[in-house]
Amino acid sequence: MDKENKKTILNILTSSGLLSKEQSDEVLSKENLIRSRIIKSNELKGQVVRRGRAVHADISIIDVISLMNLPVDGKSNTYVTEEVVMKEIAGHLGIKFIKIDPLKLDSDVITKIISRPYALKHKLLPIALSGNHLTIATSNPFEHESIDRISQSKGYDIEVVVSNKSDIVKIVTEFYGFRSSIAAAEDELASNVDIGNLEQFVKLKSISELADTDQHIINAVEYLLHYAYSQRASDIHIEPKREHCLVRFRIDGLLHNIHKMPKAVYPAFASRIKTLSRMDIAEKRRPQGGRIKTSQDGKEIELRVSTLPVSFGEKIVIRIFDPTILMQNINDLGFSKREGELFGDFLSAPNGLILVTGPTGSGKTTTLYSALKTLSTEDVNLTTIEDPVEMICEDFNQTSIQPQIGITFASSLRTILRQDPDIIMVGEIRDLETADNAIQSALTGHLVMSTLHTNDAPGTITRLLDLGIAPFLINASLIGVVAQRLVRKVCSNCAEEYTLSEGECRMLGLNYDEDKKNNVNIGTGCNQCRGTGYFGRTGVFEVMEISDTIKAEIESKSSPEKIRQVAKNEGYTMLKENAVKVLLEGRTTVDEIVRVIGV
Repeated sequence: MDKENKKTILNILTSSGLLSKEQSDEVLSKENLIRSRIIKSNELKGQVVRRGRAVHADISIIDVISLMNLPVDGKSNTYVTEEVVMKEIAGHLGIKFIKIDPLKLDSDVITKIISRPYALKHKLLPIALSGNHLTIATSNPFEHESIDRISQSKGYDIEVVVSNKSDIVKIVTEFYGFRSSIAAAEDELASNVDIGNLEQFVKLKSISELADTDQHIINAVEYLLHYAYSQRASDIHIEPKREHCLVRFRIDGLLHNIHKMPKAVYPAFASRIKTLSRMDIAEKRRPQGGRIKTSQDGKEIELRVSTLPVSFGEKIVIRIFDPTILMQNINDLGFSKREGELFGDFLSAPNGLILVTGPTGSGKTTTLYSALKTLSTEDVNLTTIEDPVEMICEDFNQTSIQPQIGITFASSLRTILRQDPDIIMVGEIRDLETADNAIQSALTGHLVMSTLHTNDAPGTITRLLDLGIAPFLINASLIGVVAQRLVRKVCSNCAEEYTLSEGECRMLGLNYDEDKKNNVNIGTGCNQCRGTGYFGRTGVFEVMEISDTIKAEIESKSSPEKIRQVAKNEGYTMLKENAVKVLLEGRTTVDEIVRVIGV
């Protein structure tokens, strides 16, 4: 932005009351110093290629203001951020401000209309094309020449919107990087797979390093991983179709379409992923599993890779295990006060069996790992048996079952008992032998934790009886059962109060009163939550303690309904009831409860 635009921006911010005259003068006096700091910081990150005036000019007065962290004039807790400035400029010029959602962009529109150098130089991003109407986001609405050139050369009717420069640069880098790498690989029809790199730990290159190399498939895989991390994806699905290959991300439990890549590129792309995860790249007929350990923003991240032969090739799913999510503080998992205290009592027991139940994807692994992290101290020997090891943690002794060579949950458990354990985690109880060994371990002075696939806590008792476990063994070993689900949380950025209707109250078991209404929150949709109204997930739990009265019902082989009723008389609350509590606290919605738990 030239001097005239700089003056205009400062005038807009002072006249609107965002900056005082003194703050505006401070910006001008410190401008060169801040610019030098930005350049030095970028050099340390390896993000500066050009030198001298070109780099200095690329740093706008808005970048300077954003870095200074100035409070809004007269407001100590509100700061003049890049987004605040851009919204004010957009409002002053009568132009729409848009916070760009990468998941809603069409990569073809972005990469085929203008070149990457042109987009980066002028900070432009084509974000939507409908017929002849093209929407372009810019961080410099004062500069019209670059947009006029596009209109003249392409013949589009262009609508200009304002967006953050940082968002535009990030999306241009990631989208053009991925697409150009795929396109170059398609042209060459060469995989460029580094077959010598078979180490489990893989150091991803920075975005700037990716831009400086022509190893196209390698770059494309790493761009995809960077993008998945930035979008908070828990899984990456790479699915070969008849004409193309579809890439999808699972975010907050739901899948989103991300990219389509040419079918010709997919074999090399798949081979690169299989090489990194130490799979046999020549084997395409049988399912395989592997893992990649890497780092992002200074923290280690584990990727579990699975391949499955399907109609048009090998489908690849990469599960992303972030240690900050997988191992949390017990209090942050979503337990209510009563359930949290009960679970804490279970974990403090010297021996016995604790079971965590729920369907696949209900968060059982997070609960178990968080509990193990709490229990892991220097004076205990903590051992896990998993299929496979979800995430490697040095605090635990972890072993993976291998049924093809006779290493099962049951056989591993027998071996571990000779390893002087204090605490044992068995990934899943699937059969009578494993259940019997887990119970015998609990009876011989060990604290054992495991999972079962049942819908609720009382159903766990029936499942154990069905496996063939004697009632007296269940009573002697089982401490308690935790059943759980994961529900999406209402986005705090766009949450609005909502009053439950009479029908909704009746469905949820709540009293409906015209004078005393039940108010909850609902997300209206914003850029932070990508228009879904949800951001992140929380657990909903039911915890059942095996009391003396419940032991009597187990001895009588009572039905789950009878066990549930006895437990309720002692204070037990069901999943649905605890989900309604989460709803009334404003953390989830009726639709989410119906989707996940049912009513």
